[in-house]
Amino acid sequence: MIIRGDIIFTERKEEYTVYEDSHLIAEEGIIKGIYKNIPEEHRGEEVIDRRGKLIVPSFTDIHLHAPQYLNRGLGTDKELMEWLKIYTFPEEEKFRNMEYAEKVWKKVINDLWECGSLHSAVFSSIHEKATEKLIELFMVSGLSAYVGKVNMDRNTNESYFEEVEEGIAATERIIRKYEGKSELVRTIITPRFAITCSEDSLKRQGELSDQYRIPVQSHLNENFKEIEFTMSLFPEYENYSDIYNKNNLFGKNAASIMAHCIYNSEEEVELISKNNVYPVYCPESNANLMSGIMDARQLLNLGAPVCIASDISGGHSLFLPRQIVLGIQMSKMKARFENDFSKVIKNSEGYYMATKNPGSFFGKTGSLEIGYEANFLVVDVSDIIMDIEKRSITEKFEKWLYIGSEKNIQERYMKGRKLEKPF
Repeated sequence: MIIRGDIIFTERKEEYTVYEDSHLIAEEGIIKGIYKNIPEEHRGEEVIDRRGKLIVPSFTDIHLHAPQYLNRGLGTDKELMEWLKIYTFPEEEKFRNMEYAEKVWKKVINDLWECGSLHSAVFSSIHEKATEKLIELFMVSGLSAYVGKVNMDRNTNESYFEEVEEGIAATERIIRKYEGKSELVRTIITPRFAITCSEDSLKRQGELSDQYRIPVQSHLNENFKEIEFTMSLFPEYENYSDIYNKNNLFGKNAASIMAHCIYNSEEEVELISKNNVYPVYCPESNANLMSGIMDARQLLNLGAPVCIASDISGGHSLFLPRQIVLGIQMSKMKARFENDFSKVIKNSEGYYMATKNPGSFFGKTGSLEIGYEANFLVVDVSDIIMDIEKRSITEKFEKWLYIGSEKNIQERYMKGRKLEKPF
């Protein structure tokens, strides 16, 4: 396929790569190159003409909780632990009802499509059947996702927990049922966090990750009270990261996604940077629940694949440019308060953390370089750029990030094929 337009992406986090009025050519879903003029061997082929529109990589939302979707905007006057008990656990418990679950799942998937997040890593609830339904709906949708059944056997509401044996058995059944069934949708080991998982549960989840070479997603160092409670439950471990690491859940056998990573010790920073761990910056969630500000710069400088994500429903917006902009703004506040302006995240870096870095968890997506999958969005900014404005492609793109919306996304492509609204 050949598509023509103004192409912009971040091959490197420090700067944008821009091709004005150029042709992106993909063969069998893989980008062959970007050309000002169509090469001789492709002349005469159909061209999708999107002149004046932006062609940008699709987003990857690498951390969100699908069963919390209807809770967006609720409980933001609470801190993490109280918010979980009053709002989150009661909502997730409703997903034992399959009719309720299917309605919410379809809404989540449709909205991911609308927001241009064609790849995502998603927490389900503890319910086996609801998790299977979420996996199957993603398979039908054409979007790509890692979906995990949550495991939690303690420190939760009385009516929303499972025994270790029950949770591990259900997790393994799901893994085996969907193993090799889809190139786009896969399973992921999902301990909610150490507080709600006994040591036995963590150990056995690590064994499943090792046995099936399946990645892991969880939470790390989000909140002071959370960290204090965690270490009271695991006093024999050196720190929060050590708990996951010694139970094979920290990027040893397969990659691990660790959301938040705000309050890391020096030892933990080293452990994150040396293992295959994806630290996730969740600015909106961290602001809503008064958790703090990740030092994204520190981890980026050490080569860690830092990502930006929505963290629904701690965060309330699924549109990742909202998270990018807030993440940049919060980095500026951190830099001002600490009088260290090296901590400021640039616009290009923010976009990189929502595209190429999280995309690498899925393979080759999140950039428009040769050899990458042709996963991209066509963005029409005509309603936010006046005729009298003379703007560069980069300026148009950044205005979209800051003042545009998902409504500006005109088309979505997955492996070079136009992706229609799923449901």
